[in-house]
Amino acid sequence: MKARYKQSGRTLVEMSVVIAAVVLLGSFGLPAVRTFLNSFESGTGGKPVISAALASARAIAAKEQRYAGIRFQKAYNPDGPLKADQYMVFIVHDFDKTGLVSGFRAFEGLQPIKLPEGVGVMDLKRRTNTTNPRFSGYDPIDTDVEISNPDVLRDTTAFSIIFSPSGKLVIHDVRVRNRDGFPDTAGNTNISGDDVFNKKAQVNVGYAMFYQDDDALLGLGQELSRRGDRGRPYSDYLVKLVPEMIYINPYTGIVIEK
Repeated sequence: MKARYKQSGRTLVEMSVVIAAVVLLGSFGLPAVRTFLNSFESGTGGKPVISAALASARAIAAKEQRYAGIRFQKAYNPDGPLKADQYMVFIVHDFDKTGLVSGFRAFEGLQPIKLPEGVGVMDLKRRTNTTNPRFSGYDPIDTDVEISNPDVLRDTTAFSIIFSPSGKLVIHDVRVRNRDGFPDTAGNTNISGDDVFNKKAQVNVGYAMFYQDDDALLGLGQELSRRGDRGRPYSDYLVKLVPEMIYINPYTGIVIEK
């Protein structure tokens, strides 16, 4: 059996993320850069990385003067969502390219960020309409039995947090699609070159990482972004960060320290 050695310091992936973020955030302003870099100094868990990504998304919304945010979603894995890695994807609203009032696409220039090993984020909600891509309601997820269902797990681990151009956390209809706006329907044979979000066939062959929001049976369709100002114990801004709970400020999008 091969011996395993304990490594210290930053991995190549972590350093690559930092370098890419610095290049992008340099145009946004020094405070955003400091927020992202400090997340790696304060720990290697999920909370600082998520907090830094939210700050970056807020800066993107302000700079681009359009709705922007973070999409939490599991990448495709042929062995199912239980084996899949979860990522944070920077997304922006783009009616011109998606053809949808609720249409968002991946923000070009920033790669999806994989959450640390052993960390998973869920919004604790599931769709109540699994036959129509247009989302009509949702119920709390509060049992391990429900979460163990692959489709429910895919559903509750795919959600978005959106900022307005003014930097405020908002509730917005979200339907993520490829940057060419091609829907995943039987009659549409157009192929998008988007390697982040794409049709199921493109994802299954490894060309893209994430299913776009065109399959309600998989738990992926149009739904509201999460904000959370309703005051309930399991309100929309409460997400589960395994193995702890985290809260997101409903006005600033900053992770609240407990």
